[in-house]
Amino acid sequence: MQIQFLCVGKMREKWLQVGFAEYKKRLSRFATISVLEVADSPDHFNPAVAVAKEAELLRKRLPKSGFKVALDLHGKAFSSLEFAKQLSDWQIKGGGKITFVIAGSNGYEQDFLDLMDERISLSPLTFPHQLTRLILAEQIFRGFKILNNERYHK
Repeated sequence: MQIQFLCVGKMREKWLQVGFAEYKKRLSRFATISVLEVADSPDHFNPAVAVAKEAELLRKRLPKSGFKVALDLHGKAFSSLEFAKQLSDWQIKGGGKITFVIAGSNGYEQDFLDLMDERISLSPLTFPHQLTRLILAEQIFRGFKILNNERYHK
């Protein structure tokens, strides 16, 4: 199985890098993990202009095949058990490839969201997009542990 994180912006904080690296290592038992980052637009940009520029960069890096999931505040919310089931379903639908897309702080262009197979929300709370990457990696790991009936999830 292949899982790709397609993200706007670099993970700048060292503690986030360390946490993500740990979950990437743990996930290597279950899947090949790759990360593609595109440049985020400076904060002084008009938000609509920033979203359009980021969407263009994301479109260029979005794989043609596989199942595509956008992390979106307005997406479907799942419990960890439901997410594990979805992970299994997405793996089948995507031919063993899943791409999770994490937008920048201004969100997505609607045209880009229309390219997605699924939109999910990790929480009704808003997180910085760099932290979202770490939380998602942990939830994917938890999902695999659940699917394999291994101890971790409580």
